[in-house]
Amino acid sequence: MQISHVMRRDVVTITADQTIQNAAATMRLFDVGVLPVEEGNKLIGIVTERDIAIRGIADGMGPDAKVRDVMTYEVKYCFEDEDIGHVVENMAELRERCLPVINRDKRPVGTVSIGDLAKEALLAKTGSVFHGISLPGGRRHNQSRTVTASNQPPTFYAILAEFPCGDTITPQSGAG
Repeated sequence: MQISHVMRRDVVTITADQTIQNAAATMRLFDVGVLPVEEGNKLIGIVTERDIAIRGIADGMGPDAKVRDVMTYEVKYCFEDEDIGHVVENMAELRERCLPVINRDKRPVGTVSIGDLAKEALLAKTGSVFHGISLPGGRRHNQSRTVTASNQPPTFYAILAEFPCGDTITPQSGAG
């Protein structure tokens, strides 16, 4: 199955010449934390809440600073015709929770998140993404993990059972 079957098509973009105040207001309006940045209908970067806070506000920039001054130019993305399994593996390796989706002309056409993948009952593959993006500092460790949840549906364990590093996930009864 291709990413185009699970992606969100309601992509909201911003241009590099807009202000970070405009970017933040757009994020608030659409309840998103990431905006693809485009120029001439082509994806040229991405701006996140973190970019605005860390590269903008923390460095003393005001609300009139340009998106281009805080955005990330190295964009991780996927193509709308890519296989879901391939994209999930890439998201895990890159530790990304959300990716812009572009067409082969590099025009933004949507976004895909681990939530979108989970909604499509791809729970086992999504578990691999959770694992890859949630390791501290990007380092893998050999500690075993135990999940304790008495009221979780069985699919919760199906998600966690697919950890690629061989860690053991054992459902426990009782609170903890």
